[in-house]
Amino acid sequence: MAREGLFMSARIKDKIKEIEQYLEELEEIKPSTFKEYRRNFKTRAACERYVEKIIEAVTDLAFLVIKDRALALPEEDKEAFDILAKGGIIEEILATKLKEAKGMRNILAHQYGRVDDELVFASINEELNRDVTDFVLAIKKM
Repeated sequence: MAREGLFMSARIKDKIKEIEQYLEELEEIKPSTFKEYRRNFKTRAACERYVEKIIEAVTDLAFLVIKDRALALPEEDKEAFDILAKGGIIEEILATKLKEAKGMRNILAHQYGRVDDELVFASINEELNRDVTDFVLAIKKM
């Protein structure tokens, strides 16, 4: 049993490294202005793909922590963040922000409706890095 706990800890650490790498890579390619973001479809597509990868990795990390801590299993991916909040691992407000990010990721990945470029740009420049970094820090503190 102790061996499984060590294995899960290694998987959690690996997932954290993956998330941090994606955040760094997004930081390198994201444009500084919305005009530039909107004008360059290749950059826009790359940024959107990084948003997808980051949020998917964050969701994977949430599930790893839930399993590691033997918390209740969520019925839907978004519920994972609520479970972590109820378990005292993350704050409720962060859980809400991550659920919203998961919703945006689903829009990007599955093309539900029209993508709001201004919303995506604002997210990658203001919220995503902060919220994901806060999540990673909370996991590292557990």
